[in-house]
Amino acid sequence: MRIDSKLFLAKYDTLTTEQKEELEVMFWYSDDLRIAYLLKEEFNDKVLKCKNSKEAKIELKRWIQLAKESKIDEFKRCVQVFNRWFEEITNAFDIPYTNSATEGYNNKIKVLKRLAYGYRNFHRFRKRILYCNA
Repeated sequence: MRIDSKLFLAKYDTLTTEQKEELEVMFWYSDDLRIAYLLKEEFNDKVLKCKNSKEAKIELKRWIQLAKESKIDEFKRCVQVFNRWFEEITNAFDIPYTNSATEGYNNKIKVLKRLAYGYRNFHRFRKRILYCNA
């Protein structure tokens, strides 16, 4: 049987019966794998679907506790980061916008710089950036 790593990223509800059976076989071999998958599902279903920061604080605290109790080493760093940035993460549920557009433009500019091997004329480089992002 070929193991498809995309199964771990997919939501359980979207899997076919055959894929669910394949996951169950893998879980039979590794309890940690089952727990990690359930934590991922719980995070997606509860934390990411919160409507505001108040609700997010409750769900994220609960999820962090579940991750701690799992005693899976790979979640230790995740728990540390979530605890360190707890307020910032939960406050993001109250804000309907992100800086993703800015990050996208920055990424395009960096790719252009790499492809251009360094423009000698800044004005040409600027025009190229504006042309590509128009």
